[in-house]
Amino acid sequence: MLAFVFPGQGSQYVGMGKDIIEHSRDLFEKASEILKFDLLKLCIEGPQSELDKTENTQPAILTVSYALLREVLATGIKPDYVAGHSLGEYTAALCAEVFSFEDALTITRKRGELMQNAQPEGKGAMAAVLGLDEDTIRTICKTIPTGYVDIANLNCPGQIVIAGHTEAVIKASELATQKGAKKVIPLKVSIPSHCLLMEDASKKFEEFLKNFKFNDSSIPVISNVDASAKKKASEIIDALIKQLYSPVRWQDCVKYMSSRGVDIFVEIGPGKVLSGLIRRIEPSVKILNVENINDAEKIREVLQ
Repeated sequence: MLAFVFPGQGSQYVGMGKDIIEHSRDLFEKASEILKFDLLKLCIEGPQSELDKTENTQPAILTVSYALLREVLATGIKPDYVAGHSLGEYTAALCAEVFSFEDALTITRKRGELMQNAQPEGKGAMAAVLGLDEDTIRTICKTIPTGYVDIANLNCPGQIVIAGHTEAVIKASELATQKGAKKVIPLKVSIPSHCLLMEDASKKFEEFLKNFKFNDSSIPVISNVDASAKKKASEIIDALIKQLYSPVRWQDCVKYMSSRGVDIFVEIGPGKVLSGLIRRIEPSVKILNVENINDAEKIREVLQ
């Protein structure tokens, strides 16, 4: 069985999508019209500082990923399941026809803006903790006396991300090192994603989503929130709202798909972050990448 998976924020880089322009100029032009800035120029030329702004990053990654997805779908290959990491779940829902490309762009742009404005600059932080289990990290977070910090991403065995108030994240990082973490890496973000500091943003996001019409999915979408397959529009949208303030259970998502018979994962979009995580979660599965037009053209012969 086959799953398509889509990357999230952090996979962006200047130059992404460059070799697919001639095949997808229509998408980039439509995106630029909706977003009211030149998305193609931002993706190809940067600057990186502008591309890294959350409200720009999210529609940019979605557009590049969707452009590559169109090329893969044109080969006639269709997945049994779709999933994405955080923002990538929106590309997964787009693949499953839950909403249109135009709506997906508008929604991810708004999502980025709400996330960016959820906490004052410098007040939130995230860090990747390597080499400790979930229970140990959860206990560490609970013992921090001031501020708030909690688990944000359960990416793969030995890689868990924490998020919260900056000082609390720093203290939790120090304690994790004392408890035997192999390494603690502060992430280059000022937004504490996937924790309760995003709860107010999620309420505003829920109101915003009432302006759109959603469809039941044509392919099961595996939710980050509870690592289960969802097809009803109401369930998918509810999960996307909760996703803002809930941990991304990527390891459980991959395990779920594998338990249902998925033995080939195709990562579609910039970078190879998810491929590395999947390799650590399920070493026996086949993993393919579609990051450029050549990858998309080769995918049919590889999968046949």
